[in-house]
Amino acid sequence: MSYERALTLGVKINEKSITALVILMLLPNLLGALHLSTPWGFKIHFFQYAIFLAAFAFGPIGGVLSGFAGSLYAAYLMTNPYILIGNALLGLSTGYFFRRGHSYLRSALLGFGIQIPWLVVTDYYMMTLPASFIGGLLLALTLTNVLWAVLAGMSTGPLKRHLE
Repeated sequence: MSYERALTLGVKINEKSITALVILMLLPNLLGALHLSTPWGFKIHFFQYAIFLAAFAFGPIGGVLSGFAGSLYAAYLMTNPYILIGNALLGLSTGYFFRRGHSYLRSALLGFGIQIPWLVVTDYYMMTLPASFIGGLLLALTLTNVLWAVLAGMSTGPLKRHLE
């Protein structure tokens, strides 16, 4: 993959593509306000769908923009500014791995693998969250990342066709 391709959105820049990207930058803020508790003790998060869709459709640049801008509300609400960088890393690295030819699911899981050290270090040392909480969060994010990566992958084709 050339660096030029990595640093582009991968679509023609026009009103449709800019509108779609802006929506995918704002959508995680709305989806981040939603979560469902499960009987197994973890919460189903929804925000990753838009980050993954932006990363798959617009590459690393779309992923990082959606991850960062889409986390503003959650970072403010939880007074945790580290969420901004963590989700930006998730979007950036997912888009990078997807552009490198990995599948939707593998790209998202590799991207999450890049995000995990940041999440653990900042949540444990900076936010002083208990390890048990972080472990539960990692489990919840892993499971929901799988779900949303698959669904975002299924949505990427129709979005790309719409943008052409």
